[in-house]
Amino acid sequence: MGAARAADSGGSAPARMSLPTLTAMVVGGMVGAGVFSLPARFGVATGVLGSLVAWAIAGAGMLMLAFVFQNLAVRRPRLDSGVFVYAKAGFGDYAGFSSAIGFWASAVAGNAFYWVFITATLGFFLDGFGDGDTVLAVAVSSVGVWLFHILVARGVRDAAIINRIVTIFKILPIIAFVVVLLISFDAGIFRENLFAYDDLGGLGEQITNTMVITTFVFIGIEGASVYSRYAKRREDVGRATVLGFGSVLSIFALVTLSSYAVMPRAQIAGTRQPSMAGLFASVVGPWGATFISVGVVVSVLGAYLAWTLMAAEVIYHPARSRDLPRVLGRENAHGTPIAALVVTSLAAQTLLVVTLFVSDALNFMLDLCTSLALIPYLLAAAYAVKIAVTGEGYEGEQKAVRRRHAVVAGLAVGYTSFLFVAAGLKFLLLSTVILAPLTVLYVRARREHGQRVFTRAESVAFAVVVVGAVVGVVGLATGRIPL
Repeated sequence: MGAARAADSGGSAPARMSLPTLTAMVVGGMVGAGVFSLPARFGVATGVLGSLVAWAIAGAGMLMLAFVFQNLAVRRPRLDSGVFVYAKAGFGDYAGFSSAIGFWASAVAGNAFYWVFITATLGFFLDGFGDGDTVLAVAVSSVGVWLFHILVARGVRDAAIINRIVTIFKILPIIAFVVVLLISFDAGIFRENLFAYDDLGGLGEQITNTMVITTFVFIGIEGASVYSRYAKRREDVGRATVLGFGSVLSIFALVTLSSYAVMPRAQIAGTRQPSMAGLFASVVGPWGATFISVGVVVSVLGAYLAWTLMAAEVIYHPARSRDLPRVLGRENAHGTPIAALVVTSLAAQTLLVVTLFVSDALNFMLDLCTSLALIPYLLAAAYAVKIAVTGEGYEGEQKAVRRRHAVVAGLAVGYTSFLFVAAGLKFLLLSTVILAPLTVLYVRARREHGQRVFTRAESVAFAVVVVGAVVGVVGLATGRIPL
């Protein structure tokens, strides 16, 4: 991680990231396994019209979030590792802790999803891997987790450069997929896939059913913000966020729409994941599945690297600011937050073992990852509303600018709130099941530094979390919340 402790201990300056590298971190974090699963996930839920509306809503909502992170990077330049500190600055220490743990747990669930997806892809060729939830799949994934652990432990700067290179190569098969399918465009099939289907419910229901996957593929939009303390120029953080978002939105929408042009929706829905492989093979022949599968492995490994970096960073920084136990703030000789990295790798390993007991490991980890990410997104957007209303960081600027930013941030709050509804109560309760016991880390950190554990408002918030966790545990025990 370069010399990450320089600001604290007078060491050498941390390694700095340029705009292209920061943008690659955003793109690399978002373009992972999700894009390769888009055709079937959309095919199960909706047709062309529904997908167009869904991408318009998701694109607009996530663009508001992109603008939020861009604005916060400019208005609050002293706040680094943005996902965590924005919540803390706006709503107190426990909110900041909840945001950090939510983001970290989301990243861990996403990393488990990545390994399941890789081994499910290998299952195309070797039956022993199944759908990524067999003993062989977990064993291979476990080896991968610890190999990447060693790579990241060598230093964040080296890993970030590797991610930039991998990002370029993993985009190529996706572009090839879109180009080939558009060349093979069948107007008749596309027309049949155009409108809503009775068995899928109304258009509103179809759109709601796509929201979790659209959110999952955009998770990582905050990547540049998390690495803001490494940026050569502070303004590059916001630019990288918006540039990365625009590029990725175009890719995702084209992958989805081009799929409807070569295969009936019902067949797309039944295509094995990664569904891009099956669709491409249906157009170019069996070699197409191999081509896309190689792209899956490269893409997912690159995304896993980016998310491992972010996950370690997000629990390292709270440890340095006394919101997590100080042990998680330890670094190795390379400046890597080694304790945070070890905990992250162990958590990913644990979730991989859990996949042996989950009925649909792939979709379960995807939905859990998305639901956990909503808490930090909502709190960051709410903080942007707060500073726009109070004028903090807007000294000397016109009120019209504040009003415009307040509207943008308000739309981001509305969008993330809608996503809680789309994700469903099940994953909200599972989020509290994770957050409640991990609060012990917050309690330990407060006691380490002789600080009051909760304010009155925080006590109420924690009580709500505990109630949700109890309901979640009871639901799991009785089978009302199936795994």
